[in-house]
Amino acid sequence: MSKLKIGVIGTGHLGKLHVKMLTQNSDCEFVGIYDTSTEQAKQCAELYNVAVFAELEQLLSAVEAVTIASITSTHYEVAKKCIEKGVHVFIEKPITVHISEAEELCMLAGEKKVNIQVGHIERFNPALLSLNDYPLAPLFIQSDRLAQFNPRGTDVAVVLDLMIHDIDVILSLVKSAVKKIDASGVPVVSDTVDIANARIEFENGAVANVTASRISQKKMRKMRVFQKDAYISLDFQTGISEVFRLVPTDQVIETGHIDYGEMGVGDKRKKIIYEQPEVREVNALQYELNLFAQSVIKKEKPVVTGEDGLRALKVAEEIIAKIENSIKKVHL
Repeated sequence: MSKLKIGVIGTGHLGKLHVKMLTQNSDCEFVGIYDTSTEQAKQCAELYNVAVFAELEQLLSAVEAVTIASITSTHYEVAKKCIEKGVHVFIEKPITVHISEAEELCMLAGEKKVNIQVGHIERFNPALLSLNDYPLAPLFIQSDRLAQFNPRGTDVAVVLDLMIHDIDVILSLVKSAVKKIDASGVPVVSDTVDIANARIEFENGAVANVTASRISQKKMRKMRVFQKDAYISLDFQTGISEVFRLVPTDQVIETGHIDYGEMGVGDKRKKIIYEQPEVREVNALQYELNLFAQSVIKKEKPVVTGEDGLRALKVAEEIIAKIENSIKKVHL
């Protein structure tokens, strides 16, 4: 089987990681890189001993697929050029800044029969992967993603910078359409919103309360999922999940579980069982890039499609709009 000819567009912090992973990928023939910053591209080329292309069109003529790790505001223009050339694209999250741009890219990809995979990396976090064998049917989700301030990413609101990770995960877990969104947030150290909270209600009755901040002293990337007879805690920072289940009192406990006692009264009394699913040793970025390459080689649908990225962006944009309206009311 021939190797996939692939390149990287954008060689900042994340782009360099893409180059590192793809040059080690046995399914890929790494062709080279392109960056509007000649100096940045040169540094990356020297670090990983890869070719630099002076023009984007030259790179696109030499590859079958690319990953786009340039700043969000350039995603649409760059991805459109790639897709028009028939080049498959992996686009770092968010897919684009505006919904109309994402819609156009998805439509164009369909016409050109090329894959779009969006880099929603938390889908491949060990904490979430460890729950593959558990039936997940969330009724309430609490998500908190807090980070220390970093100028990188402030070209967009914290909703598109950080919260969109959790929006995508939540949309993948709750198999229902969004019914209503309420949100609030404020800019603190940048010109865009730096801390935000949203309440997302779904048609099936599920609710998600999502908070994101990039002005926290401590990092936190946690999600708590509540469903019928179960509470599940995911720590995206450590990659560890914990599961508390309620089971009938007469149920035999399997090996590897801890009995936390009982709760309830009468015939509603149940055992509390604790288990920590086995952690999968996986590099999330490497894994998602591997899956992208495989989807192109095997002509299969990507794990996180352009439509998935569009859906997450629509929710994020509505959250941003609600925040902007609330800010305007405060200043009236």
